[in-house]
Amino acid sequence: MTITIRGAVLEEIGRPGPFAESTPLTVTDLELAPPGPDELLVRIEAAGLCHSDLSVVDGNRMRPVPMLLGHEAAGVVEEVGPGGSDLAVGQRVVMTFLPRCGQCTACATDGLTPCEPGSAANAAGTLMHGDIRLRRGGEPVFHHLGVSGFATHAVVDRHSVVPVDDEVPPVVASLLGCAVLTGGGAVLNVGRPKPGQTVAIVGLGGVGMAAMITAQSYDDVKVIGIDRLEDKLERARAMGINAAYTPEEAAERDVKAEVVIEAVGHASALETAIVHTAPGGRTITVGLPRPDARISVSPLSLVAEGRSLIGSYLGSAVPARDIPRFVSLWRDGRLPVETLVSSTIPLEEINSAMDRLAEGKAVRQVIEFG
Repeated sequence: MTITIRGAVLEEIGRPGPFAESTPLTVTDLELAPPGPDELLVRIEAAGLCHSDLSVVDGNRMRPVPMLLGHEAAGVVEEVGPGGSDLAVGQRVVMTFLPRCGQCTACATDGLTPCEPGSAANAAGTLMHGDIRLRRGGEPVFHHLGVSGFATHAVVDRHSVVPVDDEVPPVVASLLGCAVLTGGGAVLNVGRPKPGQTVAIVGLGGVGMAAMITAQSYDDVKVIGIDRLEDKLERARAMGINAAYTPEEAAERDVKAEVVIEAVGHASALETAIVHTAPGGRTITVGLPRPDARISVSPLSLVAEGRSLIGSYLGSAVPARDIPRFVSLWRDGRLPVETLVSSTIPLEEINSAMDRLAEGKAVRQVIEFG
């Protein structure tokens, strides 16, 4: 049975800021068709705002429109599609923005490369099997990265969710699906720091802060943050980081680290990360710059100093494997995910929240649906 939901629809890509005035997103009623086979109807409890949402709004990432945005969310299963599911009604789930079929060549890389069918569906604005469950006035509205979490409800593919225990609060659960999986996954799956090593994070937004608290969960690992904004450096210091510098300060001190994670999505930030990578170290880039962005790097320095430059999409994670690992760290008090939250907001503030995100004034704003 089709239900009426309320969500934030991106009407047009590339409207200029401030978004509170140009209102690229409209909070509106939509029709949501029931779940098909291997799909679930989920009541959304919380959804985080991420730069990957902003990158669609401002045109850095082109997607079909109109599109119901939001890809970092958590909620409760309310209905399963025909044929049943291994998940039950009432189960809390974390949504992940890259469904993994588990069968393609890319899925066999243990998280190194994105699932091919999942990536194709994301680019097309559909669910995993090519379906669109959203309508407005009878016209289709595209899905964002298989989630469309800026809404009261969503129909998602089973491959787009990971179940978690009820003890995990909705706000914490929502951040596990993108910020923690991307930033923290880059530390766990790619950086893998050893005792005595240093981890540096360039860019202390939501993903960078998630990388920071994950690195802090390791024993005998020093963590350094680099960001242009003093308030983010102060936030990192309050969260117990070993040192926090502006790029200029880091350059003056000639900061070097065995593991350096770039979490900005800008070419200059990646160049900064490369500069601060120690001989034998790894530069891991998780940010998503504009498609035409280019960097300047000395290949000789990579060879002569035995350094690596590694791309990590979604933290090179396998969500079904890694989200339980993060839940365990959170449960043990070693991963304070709550500290990533700048504020909780109503859905109606979505355009103003995008302005705060664009201005770097927030780490993670989370929409709570009650």
